[in-house]
Amino acid sequence: MADEIARRLVHASGTAIPALYLLDLTDWRAVQSLLVAGAGIALALEVIRLVIGLDWAIYDRLTREYEQENLAGYALYFVSAAAVGLLAPVHVAIPAILMLTIGDPISGLLGSGSLTKETYVLLAMFGVCTGIASFFVGWLPAVLGGLAATAADGLKPVIAGYVIDDNLTIPPAAAVAMVAGTEILTTI
Repeated sequence: MADEIARRLVHASGTAIPALYLLDLTDWRAVQSLLVAGAGIALALEVIRLVIGLDWAIYDRLTREYEQENLAGYALYFVSAAAVGLLAPVHVAIPAILMLTIGDPISGLLGSGSLTKETYVLLAMFGVCTGIASFFVGWLPAVLGGLAATAADGLKPVIAGYVIDDNLTIPPAAAVAMVAGTEILTTI
């Protein structure tokens, strides 16, 4: 359980990056640069771990069994956050990233790290994510973003033996859903 809490605290620490913008400590361009740099560093560390074979002890504590031979969740986390940070409008990118940095760790703690989630865990994820989004977008995009993030959190497809981690899918799914919801509201 201690490793699970440590994983979730590392996850939640990513909230600091969009918080820099929200607290008016920097502009969005700088946040985008931090996200891209984070993705680059994470991918470089994964090359060192997976290709060169340098295996630091921290990886034993912070990666799951299915990540031992594949890209770890933290790298996917940075890749998806950087992609959304670069491609989505800022009012959509921020809640999409926060759904990953806040909603997913809460869901993970409630679901105790299992690949399948109980209904109450998914409802909690939906509530947290919809609540986060409601500070940035209208009600429909918030609900659609919350639903998309929850679906991404609850579904863990396996392709060619590789678990598609929700760290990769939550931000883009939420961002696309919020953009769609915003478009629907503008046409009504």
